[in-house]
Amino acid sequence: MARGSPTASAPKTRTCPASSCCARAATPIQESQNWQSAFLPGVYQGTYINTEHTKIERLIENVANPYHGLQEQRAQLDLLHQLNLRHQRARAADAQLEARIQSFELAFRMQLDATDAFDIQREPEHVRRMYGEGTQARQLLVARRLLERGVRFVQVWHGAGQPWDNHDDIESNHRRLAKEADQPIGALLSDLKQRGMLDDTLVIWGGEFGRTPTVELPTPGANAGKQNGRDHNNHGFTMWLAGGGARQGHVHGATDEFGFAAAEKVVHVHDLHATLLWLLGFDHERFTFHHAGRDFRLTDVHGNVVRELIA
Repeated sequence: MARGSPTASAPKTRTCPASSCCARAATPIQESQNWQSAFLPGVYQGTYINTEHTKIERLIENVANPYHGLQEQRAQLDLLHQLNLRHQRARAADAQLEARIQSFELAFRMQLDATDAFDIQREPEHVRRMYGEGTQARQLLVARRLLERGVRFVQVWHGAGQPWDNHDDIESNHRRLAKEADQPIGALLSDLKQRGMLDDTLVIWGGEFGRTPTVELPTPGANAGKQNGRDHNNHGFTMWLAGGGARQGHVHGATDEFGFAAAEKVVHVHDLHATLLWLLGFDHERFTFHHAGRDFRLTDVHGNVVRELIA
């Protein structure tokens, strides 16, 4: 889920990739690569939240200071900030130093706000029932509470590792995983709409690839000798968008007769990124960051906005 600042030609939007704050249970594959800032300054890196836990001390390590109260900490940070600024004057272009300085303020703000934001027991019982039981339900309710408090980007993973990567037992595994996510997803969309937040919150749901339409033939030592799984498929798969200026009730494109490859109105990943940036208020051709001697676009030198996806 994400929020963005508007330009003169694009709508105002937040976003919720339904996972900047990263809310998830345990750790996805590739771990911190999923929320690091790449070539952007470190201040844009996501904050790790392990929603496998429910106690605030476990959700965010070292969030509480056992030795000093908030007033004392504020005074310490003010002094530290003055010293850091003095140190920074001779290193004005050091992005890592700037990110480190801002991280202290972020940590302090989290101490002030995190206890409230992550405590779903403060929600009315009927709201908690609407989202249901389980970690995914708690994650998405926390995501809504974070958006309410001004977090601009929330990324949520479903499960630890890569539970949807079913090279065997795909029918039973996907049925179980879909059941875990179905009620909380519907609750999130209804909740955002009831609170008047869906119009400026973009919800993005999907993965980085799909599965083949045919079973995967096992190889010795793999898939436990089963023929009831599916292999990776990057040629044709589905993602959906909701809210945030996305067109409602629209199905875009189609695969071939086998369900294997996109065949109609094909959307490349660069086109998807260009469209998401537009919905967040950015022109992907003008939105650049100077790195390693040249201006980089987040879509590199590719991408076209898919106008049919925009309301």
